[in-house]
Amino acid sequence: MTPHQSHGEQLLKINGTELCVETFGDRATPPIMLVAGSAASMLWWDAELCEQIAARGRFVVRYDHRDTGCSACYPPGQPAYSFTDLTLDVLGIQDVLGIERAHVVCQSMFGGIGLMLGVDHPDRVASLTFVSSSTGADDLPPPSSDLAMPAEPDSSDAAAVVEYVVAGSRAYAGGSPHFDEAAVRALVERDVARARNYASTLVNHYAIEFDGPARGGFGDITAPTLVVHGDHDPLLPLPHGEALRDAIPGAELLVLKGAGHDLPRPVWDDFVSALARHTEGGRS
Repeated sequence: MTPHQSHGEQLLKINGTELCVETFGDRATPPIMLVAGSAASMLWWDAELCEQIAARGRFVVRYDHRDTGCSACYPPGQPAYSFTDLTLDVLGIQDVLGIERAHVVCQSMFGGIGLMLGVDHPDRVASLTFVSSSTGADDLPPPSSDLAMPAEPDSSDAAAVVEYVVAGSRAYAGGSPHFDEAAVRALVERDVARARNYASTLVNHYAIEFDGPARGGFGDITAPTLVVHGDHDPLLPLPHGEALRDAIPGAELLVLKGAGHDLPRPVWDDFVSALARHTEGGRS
């Protein structure tokens, strides 16, 4: 087995619940924790992308959030957890894997997890990367007027759910020339089939309240920070990424040309190269 391939999925007891975790690469190299966005399982961090990151000398960890994939799920509309719990899930995974400090990469809404880690648990964070995220400031531009989301499906109809998620992904791509519908459809079909309860996946993350950090905000982050944002993002237009860069002391911004609210394959080289530079250093 080459050193950058997957070590397989594991179901781990973390923070009073069960989470599915998968790792790639050499455990002796700097660890990178990949935190997917809302309603997204680990599959949305593509395995090939994980392998490419690991091949640059990194130990890559991806996992299913609660209510996604093979991790614990709760009744639709009744998530029995908070943003704080989701943040502690990351630390719990680090504990089980023997990672004292990780390079944490957070996507979209769950940039809030990166904020809470960076402010409340700076000793556990070697660096932060925010992908397609925002400060949430009121004066930032709203979603594009061209962003047309599909009607919610009957969650008991798997085919309808797949069509709904594919249509949503197409909308979030913002007219990107990189959108690959066939690849997205294959991912979504696997994601829906793999989930314990996709009805919970569709709604539960949006039913939790942001309850942190306990103190401070983006300006209190001291970890080296990279902000990554697509210039076609229709949900959080580019000024959201620029505001995030400006809010965090010393943060840098990587603009992904032609990317929407996603990480399409044609921008992987730029993303992986920037992430490798950002996370240089010894094992944490």
